[in-house]
Amino acid sequence: MEYVQVKVVAKQHGIKTLRRNKIELIRAIQRAEGNFDCFGTAYDDTCDQAACLWRSDCFDVSQRPNN
Repeated sequence: MEYVQVKVVAKQHGIKTLRRNKIELIRAIQRAEGNFDCFGTAYDDTCDQAACLWRSDCFDVSQRPNN
């Protein structure tokens, strides 16, 4: 999901988006929804949250160094 779309979702949850990167916003959204704030931590493509909206992006980010 593009950063602009993530900002829209964040605002729908009442989350301030100023000075937050995509990872920070997604984790804030996860917390606001009552979920684990685990975005970007799915190392070795392992994740038990099959219905997560951020799943495919999470795997991409998890593979990058220094996320």
